[in-house]
Amino acid sequence: MNESIAKSQQYEDVDFQLAHIRLAAKRYGDKNKPILLALHGWLDNADSFVPLVNAFQQLNLFNDFQLIAIDWPGHGFSQHRPGHYPLHWIDYLYDLDELMTKLTRDQPVTIIGHSLGGIVAAAYNAAFPNKVTQLVLIEALAPLFESVKHSKERLTRSFKQHHRYNQAVLQQSKQQQSKQAQEPNRQLSIERAVNARHQLTGMDKQWCELIIKRNLEIKNQCYCWKSDPRLKLDSPYRLTFEQVDALMSVSDTPCLLILAEQGFKQLKLALPQATLWFNDLTDVQIEGDHHLHMGSADQVANTIRTFILN
Repeated sequence: MNESIAKSQQYEDVDFQLAHIRLAAKRYGDKNKPILLALHGWLDNADSFVPLVNAFQQLNLFNDFQLIAIDWPGHGFSQHRPGHYPLHWIDYLYDLDELMTKLTRDQPVTIIGHSLGGIVAAAYNAAFPNKVTQLVLIEALAPLFESVKHSKERLTRSFKQHHRYNQAVLQQSKQQQSKQAQEPNRQLSIERAVNARHQLTGMDKQWCELIIKRNLEIKNQCYCWKSDPRLKLDSPYRLTFEQVDALMSVSDTPCLLILAEQGFKQLKLALPQATLWFNDLTDVQIEGDHHLHMGSADQVANTIRTFILN
């Protein structure tokens, strides 16, 4: 990995003990400054914002702000949700509300959300606009939705996946009790994990490595995933467009929508809808892929700086 990326702006490890779960985070800058709260995407973690943090540092943005990048539950260093039941995206709204209740006591908060983080941030702003000073959405717009006709199929598919997962957990527990050795050819390495994510997503390997290192831990002299495996299982429920539209209409919070030229096409097609959901919307397209806040960090940082200091 590029050393300038690995050696990012100095930070402080912080934990937020919420009523129901502990969130790990990294704080950059003076804790007495207004807050930029960075919310990462699915299967990423706080380190996905390292390139953006470095770009902010070059722009002297930490003279005016601090940035707090959290790990969502089940990601990075944060706790996993208890039990083995299915995960629901709306649980992230509760996490965010608990966190925002703590943060907004002392400082105004601007939220920067990428992908899943942006989805959660947009929904939270729709419900609690008075708590969000400004909103920056990177490759995200609103909660995902689908036709109600898919409800039964989604529910049954999700439960089948969870049954298989529970069986795998039980089998693994039996193997551990019998002290069954892990097969050498199945041992995980950073290189193997990086290559797998690169092949799956097309992300540059340096970004894969940056994210993956925070999602791994060493047990019995072997690397293993810290991420909650349930994150990869289908949700049993998804909202309809009518529900999303009712939630999102209409916000006066100043919103910056940053899309990638090679990002998700559905987001570009949804721009007309975005103008109906946000009265004060600035939309920008920047060269890059879905993780453009990493690969095109300088351009994204400049765009955000102009927006939040305007």
